[in-house]
Amino acid sequence: MHFTDGEIIISSMKPQDLKNLIQTGENQYLEFKKTTPSPAKIAREISAFTNSGGGTLLIGVDDDKTITGIRAFFEEEYLLRKAAEDLCVPAVNIKIELIHLIDKDVMAVTVPEAAKKPVYVKNKVKRRVYIRRSDESVLASDERVEILKHQSSGEGVTFQYGEHEQQLFPYLNEYGEITVKAFANLINQTTYQASKILIKLASAGVLTLFTRNEVDYYTFSGKIK
Repeated sequence: MHFTDGEIIISSMKPQDLKNLIQTGENQYLEFKKTTPSPAKIAREISAFTNSGGGTLLIGVDDDKTITGIRAFFEEEYLLRKAAEDLCVPAVNIKIELIHLIDKDVMAVTVPEAAKKPVYVKNKVKRRVYIRRSDESVLASDERVEILKHQSSGEGVTFQYGEHEQQLFPYLNEYGEITVKAFANLINQTTYQASKILIKLASAGVLTLFTRNEVDYYTFSGKIK
């Protein structure tokens, strides 16, 4: 793991700017932690941010926006580095800075967006991928993982406007969204085949995948309500 050799990087962020940021609340790109949890748990947050455009972790801030401060910088740094560099695959190059207030210190952890996605988290059984959904870090579905792979492959994704697409597009124009199961029934194919078609269209930017009530839906890009 890479450590700062006793060096603490002081953030240029002013205390008032930190307080203003905290008041915006947790969101897609911002997460509060009173203290750094286990490396396995914080690795999920890092994976989610790096797979979803990047973000910032504020350590020493409670969920209710109270600034509690950190107790031991180097202990927190160890857990964060272990999560980012040992448990995330590939390793994530996080930036850790200290924001000094009058009587408390807060750690700002910047998580960059991954150049190549997805970034996995090691697990005893199977490596897992996490993404940000609003203000939460959630386990990515298999379809979402495949889309991340396609979009990061560096190869252009093309598709043919064939028979199945000719059935899909009018359906989406009328109903707005579709699940893999519904699409499989529409085109009379297996869910595996239906999923492959939808993933390719989402990877090409034609469709967008979103989740509602733990169910994945596809819609035309730009049509999410």
